[in-house]
Amino acid sequence: MKVEQMDEKKTILSSCHGKPESLAAMMTTQPDAIVSKTILHKSVGTITLFAFDANQNLSEHTSPYDAVIQVLEGRARVTIQGEPLTVEAGQIIVLPANVPHDVAAEEPFKMLLTMIRS
Repeated sequence: MKVEQMDEKKTILSSCHGKPESLAAMMTTQPDAIVSKTILHKSVGTITLFAFDANQNLSEHTSPYDAVIQVLEGRARVTIQGEPLTVEAGQIIVLPANVPHDVAAEEPFKMLLTMIRS
């Protein structure tokens, strides 16, 4: 698995500042990779766009903050504390703080991740 991330100084906020944009169109799925781009990075939280190729995954981990996944395209399996759930385009799911979770793309998949720091 290859994970690519945009340079923190190059957020895509400038492309959608003050005008509407299609989130799904801002990111292209790359073969055998997970690609992420930061849209907004503030002290209170971050908004990050992800594109997963089929069969790519973020292994189980925890976060000290609540996170919200909004599925833009495709379908993925999100496992929260051992319980697998399928999420599809148009759905959201909250990942509670300090609870183990993972994300696995069942097909090419795009999501918006919003992390809220308390």
